[in-house]
Amino acid sequence: MPRETPLDLVFQPAVATSFPRIAASLAASGHDPADRDAFLMDREVITLLRDLRPDEGVGEAMDQMVALVHHAYLTWAAGAVTIPIARDTAEEVLSAVATDGAEPKDVTAYYAQFPERMIWARVIENEAPEPLDGLFVSRDPQGLLRVLGIFGLRADRPGFSAVEATGPRAPKLTREDGSALYAPTLPGAAAAGLRSIIGEEELLELGWRTQGVAAAVASGEV
Repeated sequence: MPRETPLDLVFQPAVATSFPRIAASLAASGHDPADRDAFLMDREVITLLRDLRPDEGVGEAMDQMVALVHHAYLTWAAGAVTIPIARDTAEEVLSAVATDGAEPKDVTAYYAQFPERMIWARVIENEAPEPLDGLFVSRDPQGLLRVLGIFGLRADRPGFSAVEATGPRAPKLTREDGSALYAPTLPGAAAAGLRSIIGEEELLELGWRTQGVAAAVASGEV
């Protein structure tokens, strides 16, 4: 059976009620849904954020909450597309050589879900690494990529970690220690076939690498 996504676990009520109201409100105001500033000014969005906020508040995690709501809405508005990336495809994506910069421009928002516990990152300094569940990927009005990595997602866990990175594709991205991008950093990880993400630049690059997979899915090639 397909794994649940953040849309399933967090936004089921919103999909039925809040998201359609947000869509109608944004259309009435003529705002581009991809414009986060305009999105956050919408009354229906403000109401949803208030409803999702726990009683104890979210403190410094408010930026992550805002990013999650925006990405989830854009993905829903584009058809709630989830792209399950099989392990062999994930290996190809992680091992890909940098492209010449030609990227698909018309790919709508989606959630790319990677194999369970294959890719790890230390999301919070001095805390244990967490496994990547997947990436929300969308474009901002200027065409820059927005990537929201979802880490530590489990049905039995009350929450998860989210990290966002935004920008153009970095040319010739490398690690300071000379190791390959996404090479494992955890003890024994190489023998187990695991990978690692170090920093937001690698997270953003991984989002760029999923664009080709998403374009192929959209065109019916896979």
